[in-house]
Amino acid sequence: MAAHRCNIFMLVFVLCGLTYVLVRAEIEDTNHVKDAESVAVDIAPKANIGASLRSTKTEDQTQAAEEERQWEAETNPVDAPSDNKADHVHDTMQNLDSRPAPYVKDQTQEAAEEERQWEATEVKEADHVPDTMQTPDVPPPTPAKDQFQEELVIRPLHSGDIYASFQFRTMWDTDFLRGSKVSHYRLFPKSLGQVISKFSVRELHISFTQGYWRTMQWGQPFLPSPPGAELWVWFQDTVTDVDGAWKELTNVLSGIFCASLNFIDSTNTVQPSASFKPLGLGNVTDQRFLRYAVLPREIVCTENLTPWKKLLPCGSKAGLAVLMKSEKLFHSSFHSQALHFRPVCQDWKCKSTVWELRQTLNVVFDLHTSGQGKREWSLFKMFSRTLTEACPLASSSKVYVDVTDNPQGELFELSPTTPLLSQAVVLGDRRTYSVYDLTNQATFGQTRSLNMLLRWRAAESGDMLRPLLHGERYVAGYGLQTGEIHTLMYNNHPYRAFPVLLLDTVPWYLRLYIHTLTVTSKGRDNKPSYIHYQPSKDRLRPHLLEMLVQLPPNSVTEVTMQFERALLKWTEYTPDPNHGFYVGSSVISALVPSVVAMDTNSTRECPLFSSFFPCKEESSYFMRVYTEPLLVNLPTPDFSMPYNVICLTCTVVAVGYGSLYNLLTRTFQVEEPSPGLAKRLANIIRRLRGVPLL
Repeated sequence: MAAHRCNIFMLVFVLCGLTYVLVRAEIEDTNHVKDAESVAVDIAPKANIGASLRSTKTEDQTQAAEEERQWEAETNPVDAPSDNKADHVHDTMQNLDSRPAPYVKDQTQEAAEEERQWEATEVKEADHVPDTMQTPDVPPPTPAKDQFQEELVIRPLHSGDIYASFQFRTMWDTDFLRGSKVSHYRLFPKSLGQVISKFSVRELHISFTQGYWRTMQWGQPFLPSPPGAELWVWFQDTVTDVDGAWKELTNVLSGIFCASLNFIDSTNTVQPSASFKPLGLGNVTDQRFLRYAVLPREIVCTENLTPWKKLLPCGSKAGLAVLMKSEKLFHSSFHSQALHFRPVCQDWKCKSTVWELRQTLNVVFDLHTSGQGKREWSLFKMFSRTLTEACPLASSSKVYVDVTDNPQGELFELSPTTPLLSQAVVLGDRRTYSVYDLTNQATFGQTRSLNMLLRWRAAESGDMLRPLLHGERYVAGYGLQTGEIHTLMYNNHPYRAFPVLLLDTVPWYLRLYIHTLTVTSKGRDNKPSYIHYQPSKDRLRPHLLEMLVQLPPNSVTEVTMQFERALLKWTEYTPDPNHGFYVGSSVISALVPSVVAMDTNSTRECPLFSSFFPCKEESSYFMRVYTEPLLVNLPTPDFSMPYNVICLTCTVVAVGYGSLYNLLTRTFQVEEPSPGLAKRLANIIRRLRGVPLL
């Protein structure tokens, strides 16, 4: 009974507590409503106050409405002309605001409000400021200057493959360099903004690439990147400990992108003296604030793509990012995702600076590996999805299809057709594109879905392309003691020679013989005009070699250098040492002669894929080329021998010591032999009879 009474008391106590909470919440809601009504009454216009006073004094509502309209007509005469346009606009806005709002909204207004739900809160509040609060002395609040643009470029290749390039650009209008703390992030990702402001980063360039770009078959990409992971950063000149900031930054970026960037240390980090100049504003020449590293063995997977997509304002829920399906992107011949952060000009006068975050994703779909029998492509076949809408936060959302080589439609057929055409100078050549504007609802048609179809008509072309600048790299020699690195640079221009800057980064366990360095062009020695070499230190830093070489027209320049393989400690080998050790790609930078005049105005509105590298001259454009990474075998001990030794030792110990221990610790006892069957039967009978046993 006592237990039942206790349960009843507890139940009554709980019910009383719930009743008290509900009554208290109801009282607070009532107080909030009263406060809101009092605030609304206080900020109401004078006309509404006069109308409410007259409505309280009169009992007839029709008569009060008539008096209110007469009073408004007297205070705001329509026939009085105004010479000031600002006063006229202000009076017109007051007349529009003084009209009573309808009680029931039509469907058009509801749809408009649903479309405006993605707008910023600052703009929304500015639109609802009462006219009595607006004075000529106080200017209206300026709209947010952050912008977001997205583009997709589709280029049919001569080999029958399809090259798709995604471009996302976010403009961040803030100034965190002067020590001001940034607390509001509208479109720019907060996780990345906090890292950049904490480590005082001026430029950040990172890429994750799976596969190698086949220049002789596909031509030049819009944004080149080497296989694996590449990271190069320019720090502010206020950073005192650059190496410490670099180490912390790589660890933080490793966590953001779920990559192995934490393996970047002093053994694979270099400080170039001439390569990798800033791509943004600021003529920074102090190379102490530059760090460059590459991990050629980094594997790109879905875990790297997911955090990359989360940095977009709309994520992968709307816009062009809905096409990024992991199982389709990674089932391709080439896949590369990159992120670039730099300062750029806000307008053509360049009086103010904004920060640009550009996210790019390049993918090449192979006709044969995709398992398609027909030579036709569509958005659904490439990405298993179609486009239904643009990102609501994007000021521009377009899809470009390269139709330069298909002026009359004899090479391929593109559907649905679009009347919008655009021309842009890309990599020194003028290209023509069909443009699909996703911000225009007419682009999606009646089905409200865009699925572009590209059907080839001509046969597949097996001819190799001849890009103006191309590079190759391989290892020669035999045995596991010495070898030779060969780097080939092709200049396919028929009559123009131009200089190139070659950057080579070689690990410390390949000991270079710098006195064997040779540079030949057309069978003759080609003396570099600039050489910067930093020797390696065992287990501390790699080799760094930079050269400025003049490439003759229509020639192949070969750079060779011998090396010796080092013998590592047994703890320094990878889990699969017989696979080999990777050496990063060589980097070739050059100003290549252009066929058409280049646009030097970087602030002019143009497609994103044609405005990444800054252009200072109309007669040339900047190009960066990466060679293949090297796979080098090192002297590898027989790691199975320790296993054999351990097994043999354990066997000897088990047999020898085990037998001796058995003999020393075992106790021996004498046991009598067991009696025969006849004797046992006789004992059983004698036991039954009570006779003593035998």
